Parts: sequence; C-alpha cells; structure tokens
Amino acid sequence: MRKPSAGYLAIRIEWTQPALDTLATIRDYIAEDSPQNALIFIQRIFDAAAKLTDFPERGRHVPEASDHNDVRELVFKNYRIIYQIKPKQVDILAVMHCRQHLATHKDKPWDV
Repeated sequence: MRKPSAGYLAIRIEWTQPALDTLATIRDYIAEDSPQNALIFIQRIFDAAAKLTDFPERGRHVPEASDHNDVRELVFKNYRIIYQIKPKQVDILAVMHCRQHLATHKDKPWDV
C-alpha cells in the first residue's frame, strides 16, 4: 500500500456550488427513471472525489487548462470531475459529461 505524499496530509475536499448544481441536475435526470439509482450514482461520484484526500495528484492534467498545473480531472463513468489542488484542500470545480467540450465554454471552471 502506498503512503500519501507528505505534502498532502490532511487534505479536505471542498465542492463548489457550480459542481453541486450539476450533480443535482444529473441526479434529477437519472431519478426520472430510478430515484434509487440516482442516489447511488451521485454517491459514487462523491466517493470517487473523496479518494483525492489520499492522492490528490492521481487525476490527469486537464488538457484545456494547460496554463494551470494545479487543475486536474478524474473520469468517473462518462463524467469528468475537474478539480484544483490547493495546499490543504482540493476544490471540486466542475462535473461535466465527457461529451461536453470545455473549449466551447466561455467561462472555464478554474477561472471563476
């Protein structure tokens, strides 16, 4: 078992409001067919992000954020969990479907 990086002990996960709003939209969409599956899916996204407390650098660099080395992403199913590493926390900036392209977005999650 790997130990967490010494510089990343006691990392907190902070969810931004835009990311939480997107999760609510995803939950509502899935809940149209199955409320139980919607809750399970959202919990799995939270669980995937929670793993960043041990290894925040586990995600890949976001290609569209080439100027920002601290912006990374995890891919969970068909969703990108975009986050920014800070000294004692990880900010979840956005959750977006893999079919969405950040290049078409006027406002980038890391610039807000």
